[in-house]
Amino acid sequence: MKKGVCGSLESSDCLITVEDAEKTEILIESSVYQFYGEQIRKVIETTLAEAGRAHVRVSCVDRGALDCTIRARLLTALSRMAEK
Repeated sequence: MKKGVCGSLESSDCLITVEDAEKTEILIESSVYQFYGEQIRKVIETTLAEAGRAHVRVSCVDRGALDCTIRARLLTALSRMAEK
């Protein structure tokens, strides 16, 4: 199974893990989920669509990352997954 990982669990960052899957699945764990959970999901969905990726499982462990950080981590994890 192909897998890509990027990020950290430091404050203001996120850890993104991407794996092949039968359907697109997004799992989000965040200390600020009740405030920003839908925005995090939207950033992930938009980034996947722009990258032309479907049928992946995305796990995001967020520690207050900005949208641009989430996007960069996801794109890097997708790139690392493709390398394997």
